[in-house]
Amino acid sequence: MIKTSLLILGSLISVITNLDAAQLNLDTQKIAVSGLSSGGYMANQFHIAHSKWVDKVGIIAAGPYYCANNSIKEALEKCVNKSTETTNKHLFHQANNYAQSGDIDPLENIANSKVWLLRGIKDKTIAPEVNQALFTQYQNWLNEAHLKFITDQAFGHHFPTLANGTKCDVSEPPFIGNCNYDAAGEMLSYLYGSLAPRVTETTGKLQQFDQHSLGGDSAQSLAKDGFAYIPKTCQQGEMCNIHVHFHGCQQNLETIGTQYITQNGINNWADNNHLIVIYPQTKNSIFMPLNPQGCWDWWGYTDDKYATKKGQQVMAIKNIVMSFSSKIKIGE
Repeated sequence: MIKTSLLILGSLISVITNLDAAQLNLDTQKIAVSGLSSGGYMANQFHIAHSKWVDKVGIIAAGPYYCANNSIKEALEKCVNKSTETTNKHLFHQANNYAQSGDIDPLENIANSKVWLLRGIKDKTIAPEVNQALFTQYQNWLNEAHLKFITDQAFGHHFPTLANGTKCDVSEPPFIGNCNYDAAGEMLSYLYGSLAPRVTETTGKLQQFDQHSLGGDSAQSLAKDGFAYIPKTCQQGEMCNIHVHFHGCQQNLETIGTQYITQNGINNWADNNHLIVIYPQTKNSIFMPLNPQGCWDWWGYTDDKYATKKGQQVMAIKNIVMSFSSKIKIGE
């Protein structure tokens, strides 16, 4: 299935080989991040680690910062489909300790962010108490005028779309829901404000890039290849913003090809809004570090600094983003 998907989309994907081609013109002063499920946990911890830099965040079906407490046992007992104790003072205490040691940016920066959260009523993967704990945590860090939490939609555990994916009330691969609901548009419109309308058919380029090369030594738990959606305006050298989106478990290239990247609807909005969307990719592993479902590290499978600026995946994503404008060049 993956080979077929790649062949069908082969005309859209350009491997970076032409070093004489046009270079991207990107605003790297502030960036946005978003994600689903384990990708939502990753978006949250990347935000908290780099709150000076990240000022827009969209999270679907995930829980609070440091919910797992560096333990897969606690992750399963408190942060997924069981009730959580994560509203206690421990998580705030840990975040404060990290801020005081410089492992994350000062927590006061979070007040300058806009945060959009979504949980589907039919989501049986993440318990409502877990999502509520994330909302409660953000309430303590930023003005509620900059925080939106949607909880009234009958979605399963997936990324809701206008017309792509499985039935809206189920939770199954590829975790894209056909819900007659544009979650991408709702999220991006809240984070960025007034936007040009979405396009029905995208006209930009899905660009493949070497994550190990751009991410450095810290990218070893990632797949070799990542992707970025680059609108025509950005290819032509116009100034563009950066949005990093993290897939969920069982949604990486190795598992479902490029379905999630091309069908969640984010690219349809990026096309006319000077927005490059970077889609970093995990890899599946049955060896150490153990990650058979290709999840992002939100419980410590890479190292005990996973939720800080010193975390392997956090460092790799920062390196990739900062390399994009200087090393990524678009062919003719």
